[in-house]
Amino acid sequence: MSRKKIKLAYITNDSARKTTYKRRTKCLVKKVRELTTLCGIEGFAVMNSPDFGSQVEVWPSLEDARRLLSDFKKLPLSKQNKKMVSQESFLEQSLAKATQQLRKLREKNRQKELKEVMFESLSGKGILQSLNAMDLDEVDLLVKQNLTDIDYRVRVLTKASRS
Repeated sequence: MSRKKIKLAYITNDSARKTTYKRRTKCLVKKVRELTTLCGIEGFAVMNSPDFGSQVEVWPSLEDARRLLSDFKKLPLSKQNKKMVSQESFLEQSLAKATQQLRKLREKNRQKELKEVMFESLSGKGILQSLNAMDLDEVDLLVKQNLTDIDYRVRVLTKASRS
């Protein structure tokens, strides 16, 4: 049975919020435990809710969390920062990735448009008159590349038929 999608918003009902907090805390601790077991890593979880008392929940224990944190702080700054990502750097990486994808898609669309112009001009439509010099140069390169590909394919087929 699939679960329904929940709306992520602040739960105004106190009892429902407390119940959700307890359930989600259990699930989070379970996931951290699974991660440490399956991947053979050390990890801990700290949960602090101002709504549900001042007690901070730490898994597996407060001593283990302090030990792991002190071990992390003993690492050189370069190793500490190697895998850490701030919100700003994460967004910069995401933006750079999206920008690169956009550039690739624009180039792909440009190539498709040029192919369409080439095929329309071959079918006798007078579309070349509306293009500027740069577009004409690109269509020219595309036509030359296609002719080269066709010549190569003809040579391969003629060699294969002779054999």
